[in-house]
Amino acid sequence: MSTSSRYPFTAIVGQDDLRLALLLNAVSPAVGGVLVRGEKGTAKSTAVRALAALLPPVRTVEGCRFSCDPAAPDPGCPDGPHPADGPGGERAARMVELPVGASEDRLVGALDIERALAEGVKAFEPGLLADAHRGILYVDEVNLLHDHLIDLLLDAAAMGASYVEREGVSVRHAARFLLVGTMNPEEGELRPQLLDRFGLTVEVAASREPDQRVEVVRRRLAFEDDPAAFAGRWSGEEAGLRERVAAARALLPRVRLGDGALRRIAAVCAAFEVDGMRGDLVMARTATALAAWAGRTEVAVEDVRQAALLALPHRRRRNPFDAPGLDEEKLDEVLRDAAADDPEDEPPTPPEEPGGGDDDGPGPDGGGGGRPDPGDGAGDGSGGLPPQRTEDSGAPAPEDAPEALTGAEPGESGGGTPRPASAEQRAVAAGEPFRTKVLSVPGLGAGAAGRRSRARTEHGRTTGATRPEGALTKLHLTATVRAAAPHQRARGRSGRGLVVRRDDLRQATREGREGNLVLFVVDASGSMAARRRMGAVKGAVLSLLLDAYQRRDKVGLVTFRGREAEVALPPTSSVDAAAARLQALPTGGRTPLAAGLLKAHDVLRVERLRDATRRPLLVVVTDGRATGGPDPVALAGRAARLHAAEATASVVVDCETGPVRLGLAGELARELRGTAVTLDELRAEALTGLVKDVTDHHRARRAA
Repeated sequence: MSTSSRYPFTAIVGQDDLRLALLLNAVSPAVGGVLVRGEKGTAKSTAVRALAALLPPVRTVEGCRFSCDPAAPDPGCPDGPHPADGPGGERAARMVELPVGASEDRLVGALDIERALAEGVKAFEPGLLADAHRGILYVDEVNLLHDHLIDLLLDAAAMGASYVEREGVSVRHAARFLLVGTMNPEEGELRPQLLDRFGLTVEVAASREPDQRVEVVRRRLAFEDDPAAFAGRWSGEEAGLRERVAAARALLPRVRLGDGALRRIAAVCAAFEVDGMRGDLVMARTATALAAWAGRTEVAVEDVRQAALLALPHRRRRNPFDAPGLDEEKLDEVLRDAAADDPEDEPPTPPEEPGGGDDDGPGPDGGGGGRPDPGDGAGDGSGGLPPQRTEDSGAPAPEDAPEALTGAEPGESGGGTPRPASAEQRAVAAGEPFRTKVLSVPGLGAGAAGRRSRARTEHGRTTGATRPEGALTKLHLTATVRAAAPHQRARGRSGRGLVVRRDDLRQATREGREGNLVLFVVDASGSMAARRRMGAVKGAVLSLLLDAYQRRDKVGLVTFRGREAEVALPPTSSVDAAAARLQALPTGGRTPLAAGLLKAHDVLRVERLRDATRRPLLVVVTDGRATGGPDPVALAGRAARLHAAEATASVVVDCETGPVRLGLAGELARELRGTAVTLDELRAEALTGLVKDVTDHHRARRAA
């Protein structure tokens, strides 16, 4: 991308935290990169792409594909050895993008196994990690990358080198880069272990100030009309910021991190119960970079405070459904206490108000304009849902009020006056989640890597060998030698080497685990409205969502009540969003069970067209009742048989309680050709036979 076609970094309006975090990594790549979290259209990608123009140029050895520095070439460079102070050239720092669908070989590089076996030559084609050496590696939608790619990426970032191992043949090369990842939390979260590997994290949201939004649109339209002219108008600011980055880099080795600052860092990490020591190290490096950015040679209290706001929020997650964040009042209190323990230290400086600086460029303290305003509703975890009604809101009953069910089952005693089931009640808080046993789809799939059902995958235990289709990715060495051995005399073999040809190569077939699409169909009708029971139901679904998060599934949520069913959450990788929708789910009205099953059938039909390899698991949470319309039970049975005809793996979670039970959920499970389990049986300690039951049901169906 040419400089004139790249949006200038200094022209970005607001997003002070984002700009500051990127600049701190430009000053000190040892900080460990930036993870940028935020909604769509908040200049995440624009800012990252603009950063490359601010980095100083890179001197490289002529002809080296791995960008070795002529003054200090890598002794293990695959293109080396390079002579010290050999000929070199200069180029701009690169910004390399890693696509979401990239393969492992594209990321780390590829070895020509055929030449390695036949000729003993390490023929290596560099990957994106080599291209990004001494530059920026940018991963858009990092949360959608496969876990094994993220592991490789973060390992290289931590070690400063990339290792490629293929059947005993290995190549190593330097890979030091500024790692930047962006993600939209609505599309799924990163695992806490991976979050911890990013040095800093920044939450971004669109401004709610009309004047600032106007300025964003004005500048963007001007850039699109004439990119070169727009870049020219900002060239002076760009040059000034580039010089400031270079000056801060030069000053960084002289910045002193005193014992007082170190004690504050340790006190903050201990007070916020940060696991491990990586948080302390990142805070120390960030505070040092902040001091250099401000032109100081001593780390001050405000540097420690700002470093904590950037380095600790994503390390505070204790539960997958917890949103990253940091209590600033507690942070100030900890810093004051640390200062009181050391009388020689200066008192903490109060933070500046966000927005007090110039919008055209980040100030030395970074402002704070990148974090959403608590009053504007961003990031509250509600997923944009309207506020829920209170129980005393006096909501009118819908037209289908003749169903005079109360919120309690027969045999259940509810205190107070029974509420008609048709009246909408406010959302009930979910019960405590618990560990569930795995629900898996029977058979052998071929979907995206995960941790639920058996599947053919690129990673896992080797189960056999086959001829490769296209490029060889995983060599089965024994099968290759076995295929080549009978032809050695005919090929004129002489000596110890094995004569291997392309037709001899065999690809390893492997079996691991896949992620599935877990579609929840939840009964929110009046028959489920008993508050204790609905809380238990939500707790059970929340437990299954937690299990889906851990097993890398996509999830969807269909609810039914009143006269219809609705897709509360289309299939997504964001388990957090599903949990938020579940928590806000109200109850009341009739029980259109057939509508819920038909809506689920439509969702699965569309998803099969989008991704035929991801197998579904249908989880119906209901007491089995069906009301409304002519013969609702028969209609629900026909809808269930549609799923059975398509061999959809199904589990019915029976929510019926009390001494009088009708057993309707069990009948529904038989129509689905699935299995039924009660809320109590769903717990891990009681669910020992459930997976076997699901599998046995499907084997019996195939046999029939």
